[in-house]
Amino acid sequence: MATEYSRLPNHAQAAAALIKSSAVASSPPNPGPQRQTLADGVKSQPSSPARSRWTRLLGAIHPSHVHSIFSATVILMASTFLSRIMGLVRLKYIAWLFGSGMQADALTAAFYLPDMISYFLVGGAASITFVTILTRYREEGREPEGERSLSVILSTMFLVLGAATLLAEILAPWLVHLLVLGFDAQKTALCVHLTRIVLPAQLCFLAGGIFGAVLIVRKQFSVQAFVAIIYGFGPIVGGLLLVKRMGVSSLALGTVAGAILGPFLLNYFFAYRAGTRYRFILDWHDAGLREWVRLSLPLMAGVSLVTADNWIIGEFASNTSGAIALMNYAKQFFSAPMSILAQAAGAASMPFFASLWTRDRRYEFATGVADSVSRVAALGLLCASGMVALGWPGIDLVFTGGRFSAADARECSLYFAIFSLSMFLWAAQAIYARAFYAAGNTFVPMVASTIVTVVSLPIYYSLYHWRGATGLALASDLGILLQTLTIAVLLHQRRMVSLASLDFAEIGRCLLAALAGGGGAWLLAWGLAAFAHHLPAVAALRHARSLTDAAILLAGVIVWTLIAGWTLQKSGSALPRVALRRLGLI
Repeated sequence: MATEYSRLPNHAQAAAALIKSSAVASSPPNPGPQRQTLADGVKSQPSSPARSRWTRLLGAIHPSHVHSIFSATVILMASTFLSRIMGLVRLKYIAWLFGSGMQADALTAAFYLPDMISYFLVGGAASITFVTILTRYREEGREPEGERSLSVILSTMFLVLGAATLLAEILAPWLVHLLVLGFDAQKTALCVHLTRIVLPAQLCFLAGGIFGAVLIVRKQFSVQAFVAIIYGFGPIVGGLLLVKRMGVSSLALGTVAGAILGPFLLNYFFAYRAGTRYRFILDWHDAGLREWVRLSLPLMAGVSLVTADNWIIGEFASNTSGAIALMNYAKQFFSAPMSILAQAAGAASMPFFASLWTRDRRYEFATGVADSVSRVAALGLLCASGMVALGWPGIDLVFTGGRFSAADARECSLYFAIFSLSMFLWAAQAIYARAFYAAGNTFVPMVASTIVTVVSLPIYYSLYHWRGATGLALASDLGILLQTLTIAVLLHQRRMVSLASLDFAEIGRCLLAALAGGGGAWLLAWGLAAFAHHLPAVAALRHARSLTDAAILLAGVIVWTLIAGWTLQKSGSALPRVALRRLGLI
């Protein structure tokens, strides 16, 4: 989801052990094409016994530590997990205070305009495109030129985005109304007020994305881990300190404070420590600026469904009271595991893919992307089965209370289950898109994505008028399916990444395990819920609902793990062994 609450991991963002062997990016070219399969990962050599696990762990989280693709993804996965836990605490706090009422709807919609401005003016991907440019400068030994281009790009875009932000502050009443036509006058006025508060945060994301790219190119990912955590604290602290005095506005102010302290200041500090010196320079003839514009212009002109999905849902859902808030809760709950899998994998793989492409190692690039997609898709199927099976007790446990009712939980869990079905698609498209970006080609994927978005609009419209908000969730899944297939086919046609290189056998084994594990967990959860409902002694307990939900979740996770693990083992999957080997558990 493209709201400010969820976008931090997109800037930064385990799965990398199952994503791609770091040897692909670090080993010298082989005399002949030899592809490392999933099972080959089991044979990797153990680390030196001279270094304890604690020593390696402390070294890995040091800000200046240079990571492999595996350690980078583990670090980003862990940080994303922690930031998502805080995100769920924040959502619980919002749901408790505002439920699915006017304030919750207005707060969710308040981020639509800022996100759009950032997306269309800096492509929503300042760090992604800048990673490609800086990687080339670094590989060619021209880092001083890269640093000067950094200053030129940041100075130029800061002026452009600053002017757009000021204009948006003035025109907010009209622009917000266009984005949420279904809001009444009171809700629209509140949304305008909140939008004006959060608009300046975009400047922090722009600067933070560029300074963060410096660290990512150096394969120093630990800072991005702490950026996400610090940013996540902002709305929580703002709400706790000021909610009684300022109401829902306190959360918007906390978001801006988190953006200043996390994405901007932390990235700037460690980029400065790494030797980067920013100077205010305006030079329209700078080669780096021109290349950045060339790479980013398609991202600015195009509309990717990955981002537009949230805006489209918001526009239609604004006609149904409470739907925006409930779908936001469901999407955020879905985004927690999705970000860990898809965004962490994508962010960590980007500099490695870019390095392979820059060095003209096309075979390693193609097989690396295909292996990454195979593994995140396989993991996505497994995760989705557990999420669908146990979504209702999970949402009921996290959100129910205060102004968030049991009926809200049931409706929200339905949206969550539908969103979860597309987990493997979100994971796969994150890798496929970064394959294009790493190759310096942003035009083709964004033209394709824009066409997909336009084609998807009638789907959203039809399904919304057929099934209401539930139809929007279904349309979101169909749209991301079309998006993923389109990007995959384009890579295949351009002979960049072959569809035949995907590990369909392993994906099939994981699909079988997902169906078995998810089915078993769902039957158990349904049976336990029905049994607990007819026990007067349980109903009489204090916090009976929470205790029941927690017990069902625990039992469901255990059953899902046992059944899915057994199925993977019996079907001959190498996934569990690779995971345990990479995590140092065997």
